Amino acid sequence: MPIGTYWNKFLRVNLNTRKLTTESMPNDVLKNWIGGRGLGVYIMLKEVHPQVDPLSPENKAIVMAGPLTGVAGAPEPGRWASITKSPLTHTIHDSQSGGKFGPELRFAGYDGIIIEGSSTKPVYLYINDGKAELRDATHLWGLDVHSTTDTIIEELKEELGDDAHNVKVACIGPAGENLVKIASIMNDKNRAAGRGGHGAVWGAKKLKAIAVRGHLKPKPADIDAFRDAAKKALIKHKESLVTSQGLPTYGTAILVNIINNSGIFPTRNFQTGVFQEAENISGETIAETILDKKLSIEESCWGCAIACARYSKLKNGHYSGEGGGPEYETVWALGAETGTGDLNAVTKANFLCNELGLDTISMGVTIGTLFELIERGKYPIDKLRGLNAKWGNGEAVVELVWRTAYRSGVGDDLAEGSLNLAKKYGAPDAAMVVRGQELPAYDPRGAQGHGLAYATSNRGGCHLRAYIIAPEVLGVPEMVDRFSTKGKAELVIHFQNVFGVIDSLVLCKFTSFAIWLDEYTQLLNSAVGWNMDNTEVERVGERIYNAERAYNVLSFGDGVKYDTLPDRLIKEPMPEGPSKGRTVKLNEMLPEYYDKRGWKDGRPTTQKLEELGLGWILDLDKEGLFPS
Repeated sequence: MPIGTYWNKFLRVNLNTRKLTTESMPNDVLKNWIGGRGLGVYIMLKEVHPQVDPLSPENKAIVMAGPLTGVAGAPEPGRWASITKSPLTHTIHDSQSGGKFGPELRFAGYDGIIIEGSSTKPVYLYINDGKAELRDATHLWGLDVHSTTDTIIEELKEELGDDAHNVKVACIGPAGENLVKIASIMNDKNRAAGRGGHGAVWGAKKLKAIAVRGHLKPKPADIDAFRDAAKKALIKHKESLVTSQGLPTYGTAILVNIINNSGIFPTRNFQTGVFQEAENISGETIAETILDKKLSIEESCWGCAIACARYSKLKNGHYSGEGGGPEYETVWALGAETGTGDLNAVTKANFLCNELGLDTISMGVTIGTLFELIERGKYPIDKLRGLNAKWGNGEAVVELVWRTAYRSGVGDDLAEGSLNLAKKYGAPDAAMVVRGQELPAYDPRGAQGHGLAYATSNRGGCHLRAYIIAPEVLGVPEMVDRFSTKGKAELVIHFQNVFGVIDSLVLCKFTSFAIWLDEYTQLLNSAVGWNMDNTEVERVGERIYNAERAYNVLSFGDGVKYDTLPDRLIKEPMPEGPSKGRTVKLNEMLPEYYDKRGWKDGRPTTQKLEELGLGWILDLDKEGLFPS
């Protein structure tokens, strides 16, 4: 294999034996899975039984970079992926994060880390220029994310001197330690591999943190071809209003008014799609009130030309503090979803989620579920200990974040996620989830394709398996009728496949507003020294999607009954706004989706698996789960 972006060097860490080994991957495996999410899925299928308990030592925690991570000139190359079996969804699961940790991992000489077993006491992994060791983390256990990061860097000053400030840390907070099923892995203090409870997997393994530092810079295999591909990508970034103006100026929260004006801004646990106080929590208001522009630049991901990152400070009013964000999904989840229009309360709750290690999306939706249960008389008031938990009470939102991280009182219920909470108190219909994972900030009743993407997402409720909001609402690459079901199956499949590639490269999804398969293929080939065409590259994404679905089938017989949405979105018409009267017409889209995927009742056929080079998965099937 040419010496290019891949070091093709992976660290295996056994927490039982404390043995660390280095290994490489065969060239055909890399070509079939690329890196990041794809390679993580391959390793999980090969090494982790699909029916394993996610919080047992038999589950693995995989940290992956990709062939473009940390490569100077690549578009938005500052990301990394965590792959595991989720304790929230019991599906195979990946969660992506930005910042600077991913590139620093590659600078330290590794493309990924495979963590297996569990430790009897807290440890952290330290990697410096290709040398790795496990260190005691007993003194770090119980610390929040920021304190953990600062303590590790301060301790490393004795070895590294001033260079310790360049160490990048990924870690869990109290939520992960307490096995909260919506706990995140945080890196660079304010960046989150948030979804799916990956922080709880680290907590179960007693892995507190990974700290990395390196000076090994990955270089493309064909530097001239890579520069040409990177230049073309940059030109398209500048031509896109989304990547050149909207995101840099107002961050992701620029979407608040756009989505609210479309009538699909989920409010009060998806009871409606219009939030009357949306302007109060919008990107424009954030920019005018709490944004620190200088620190926002420092908060940007490594090598990013978009720079959508936000850093905010609260100085006035009932709350104070500072930190990264809030992002669009966060101001929605902790804001409109809970009926809260107080930007200071929403931002404070965001700071606490980052410090304690909680997924802001799942946190907000689970609070919204609680508020609905209380509204319907389903939740025992005495468990609230006097807390006035109701729609629009920002003080209650902030308090509930604390209680969740420490599983205190009502927080112990919230720590299990929305579905478990709603089931426990006799109202499962109040859980706005797919496969147990909380839905994000778009009500699909006014975006049919996005509804299909939600329902068929392998990792559960997610907008980033296929961001059909781009064509249905934003007109990227071109506007399609958001209320129509025609052609949505094919569109969703194409997006799911390409997004699988993006997650494996590993690049930021925002690149997709400016570039697409042509550019991703050229960047991959020039970086690694391959000669794949667009069809072959998209085939990798299709392979990943089918492999994930196969893992889920083997886990719990995943099929058509799981490819659905909450009844509220299918049966209850949107009550007001531009999407009034709409429901998701899933039954019009799902059969065509299955047909084009080569699936039957939500399951890949044996023929489809063989066609994608996944026939070996059939050896894991002892119950005949895959139809012919």
